[in-house]
Formats: sequence, C-alpha cells, structure tokens
Amino acid sequence: MKTILVDAINTFVIANKGIFEEMYIILERYPNRKIILTGANDEQMKKFELDNMPYEVFTLRHNPEKTDPNYYKIMLKHFNLSSKEVIYFEHNKEAVKSAQFVGIKTLHYNKDKRDLIALKKFIDENL
Repeated sequence: MKTILVDAINTFVIANKGIFEEMYIILERYPNRKIILTGANDEQMKKFELDNMPYEVFTLRHNPEKTDPNYYKIMLKHFNLSSKEVIYFEHNKEAVKSAQFVGIKTLHYNKDKRDLIALKKFIDENL
C-alpha cells in the first residue's frame, strides 16, 4: 500500500488558520499511511503547530531544502521507502521538480485554487 506524502505549509496547514479541514477529511478516507513533509526548523514547527499534526511529520530543518533532490532521498531512506511506494502533492513548483527527479509521482498543488477535486483524482489514480 502506497504512502501519501503531504506538503505542510500552504497545503495541509494554512498560515494563521491551521489544518485545512476539507483536505484532512479527504485524506482520512484513505487507509494509507500519511507523512507530512516540511523543511521547518524548530521555531517554525511551533509557529505552524507542526508538532501537533494528525500524521507523522518529517523535516530536515532547511538542510537541505525540499527544492534539493537530496531532501527526498534522505526522507525515503529514513522511512525505508522507495520512490515507487509513495505519491506526493506539493505547492512549490521547484520542490515538485526535485521530488519528480528522484522518481516520486508528484502533483503540483495550487495553493491559491485549493482544487480538492483534482487532488482526490490524483490520489485515486496513483494509489
């Protein structure tokens, strides 16, 4: 069963609002493991309440950033996963390219549109 990788800030967590509830409801429909990916440092973890998420949270504290393919290589190794065992959605286009570079099936999620229909379609088609 594939793991769903979820971008943290500006996707699953909306600044000054918290968890994007409608997205959480959609994700909860899937029995798959979910891991929230972020580059947040300790201060940002507290600021965005990433230390109080409903799913596991992975961060490398900006070393390297998610725009660097090494972030995803380290993350996959940490969780003992291959790129074929995960799907990912991310708002940052450069981070999407980095994840795709290491073979992760990735959707660019438009943080302004918040198109949950497209997100659900991506998940359904790639699990």
